[in-house]
Amino acid sequence: MGNEKLKIGIVLGSTRQGRVSPQVGQWVKQIADQRGDAEYEIVDIAEFKLPFLGEGTGQEPALASWNEKIGSLDGFVFIVAEYNHSITGALKNALDSARDAWNNKAAGIVSYGSTGGARAAEHLRGILGELLIADVRVHPTLSLFTDFENYSTFKPSELHLTNVNAMLDQVVAWSGALKTLR
Repeated sequence: MGNEKLKIGIVLGSTRQGRVSPQVGQWVKQIADQRGDAEYEIVDIAEFKLPFLGEGTGQEPALASWNEKIGSLDGFVFIVAEYNHSITGALKNALDSARDAWNNKAAGIVSYGSTGGARAAEHLRGILGELLIADVRVHPTLSLFTDFENYSTFKPSELHLTNVNAMLDQVVAWSGALKTLR
């Protein structure tokens, strides 16, 4: 691995209008950047304009760009919104659209929703396992009732800082270990 820093993508899992995932992702990135232990970047699914899996030729430039981006990263933090007790369709499509590029990497989950997004995170863990992504244990959960003003302006409680840092500790450690397999 040398002196090269690990590259960790903070994946925004929602593409809906009015989404709050960019606010949550920027907050996680600000915390992460203060650590200096890896290179962190926001990866916004919405910017890739991915076709639905199985539609089109499979040769669309967006798919190639998406796979290249995911392949260039050593680990991930998924910013997960809970919709109807699960992850968004956009996140599921993005995961399915880059199958091999995910393999042998680590991921943390930061979720939000009425119950902190816990049900969506549990669904995501099953999908990650199938993609050979090792998900870490520490899981910051954000409540729409206490961590957002009017359900739209992100104002996290201070107590989440400890969990985000603990999650990032695990993501960096596991990403470094799994890099030896690739």
